[in-house]
Amino acid sequence: MQNKYDVIIVGASNAGGLAAVGALQRKAKVLVIDKAKSAGFLYRDTIASIGSKAQKNAGLKIDKMKLLNYLTAFAQGHVDQRLLKTWMDHSAEPVDWIDENILQPKGAYMKATTDAHYESLINTAFRTGNEVTNSKGDFWEWNYGNWLLEKLKDLGVDFAWQTKLEHLIKQDGRIVGLEVQDQKDNSIHKLYAKKGVILCTGGYGSNSALMQKWNPQGLRTNAYSDSQRDDGSGLMAAIEVGAEKDDQPASIVFDRAAIPVGTNVNDFYRIDTTPPNDPGYLWLGSYPFLKVNLNGERFMNESQPYQFDMNGSSLQPGSVEVTIWSEDTMQEKVLKKFHTLGCSRLGFPGIYKASEARKEVQDRIKDGLVKKANTIDDLAKQLHLPVDNLKKSITRYNQICQDGNDSDFGKEQYRLYPVNNGPYYGAWLSGRLLATLDGLRVNTKMQVLNKQGQIIPGLYAAGNCSGGFFWGSYPDRVPGLTASHAQTFGMLAGRYAAEN
Repeated sequence: MQNKYDVIIVGASNAGGLAAVGALQRKAKVLVIDKAKSAGFLYRDTIASIGSKAQKNAGLKIDKMKLLNYLTAFAQGHVDQRLLKTWMDHSAEPVDWIDENILQPKGAYMKATTDAHYESLINTAFRTGNEVTNSKGDFWEWNYGNWLLEKLKDLGVDFAWQTKLEHLIKQDGRIVGLEVQDQKDNSIHKLYAKKGVILCTGGYGSNSALMQKWNPQGLRTNAYSDSQRDDGSGLMAAIEVGAEKDDQPASIVFDRAAIPVGTNVNDFYRIDTTPPNDPGYLWLGSYPFLKVNLNGERFMNESQPYQFDMNGSSLQPGSVEVTIWSEDTMQEKVLKKFHTLGCSRLGFPGIYKASEARKEVQDRIKDGLVKKANTIDDLAKQLHLPVDNLKKSITRYNQICQDGNDSDFGKEQYRLYPVNNGPYYGAWLSGRLLATLDGLRVNTKMQVLNKQGQIIPGLYAAGNCSGGFFWGSYPDRVPGLTASHAQTFGMLAGRYAAEN
């Protein structure tokens, strides 16, 4: 590895890989460093866009202004609309590049998601997803991240693995390089970038101290962090040289963390270090079954975005919800009835088939995280719920299902299914933090800004360490948005840095 380049990129995942692509498109000499040994497994298989070739071939048209206003309303205005517009105008570019240069030569391809059915305001959805599809056409192509990194090496990009950013080097007000630590021998080295340094370092979800400082609510609503690499080091290095960060948290959370009955979630935040064998993972947690609080009372419409579910349960006793279902609910025809979107969808482009969901439930029973009983009385006792209250809630819910009208909380009719016949199942649920999304303030050229809103010359950011794009909860009814935000802004950052 040399120590002088045109562009140095910190982080080799979605944003970093596409930043290298963008810099190569402008003929730059590029180095990518990453603190881990690999990053290919992190590339996401659902990527949002507006107007990709796959979408055009499928005849899909997405109303940009409707989506722009939806995303702004979802964030209650806490976004920079110029960044949203920049994403919309360029989002197809990385999707098409990956399809043509990475997938098609291997027999894989991009497949547009043509369905985004919804019936209620809270579930408003858009057909933004492009699925990275294997050559058989029956599932995602998990290996495309490794293919992309190999392609970059073939195109002349240098990689330095197990190399961690420690500090940025600032001279005469400009970022000219960085100090890094070799993780193999702990030695410190300096690297220099003639044109720019691009931070693609992700968020801070695995750093409990930063979570406490910047997102304390996230510690209460999440039992697991699935972002084991996200230590906040890029954010801290940028702040050290005067960068401004979003002042309010944003994150992407799945309602799929089964936790032990009786857990105090205020003292339960685990960093998942064994992906894809994620502890406590319960895919059916994202299905809008009957959900009650620790008093055994139904308290909300269960049909809503994943993170809204966790926000609502955080206001309940113990900041926990309990999901309740019966054996026949796990039939293929019944799960299809719920018609969920994104990765909770039944079958590709979702994660599981019904048989796989049932197997996961059996695995969680062995773990002691899902409880199974032949009677509601026994289930309530196993779940530490008041028996009479749970029976009352189930009786009421079954009546709502029979009537086909949720006059309590307004759940859509097609997502009403009774808890009628045993065996019965239940689990305590909390959130899984996939990533924090509040990051460094950037302009539409991905240049990092200081507290006065002025650029820090030579410093760029993309992906989850860049801000101004998300606020609060993640809009999961715009499938693939985080991956696309990372890849699109990564590609743009690479181009702009190389042109500097």
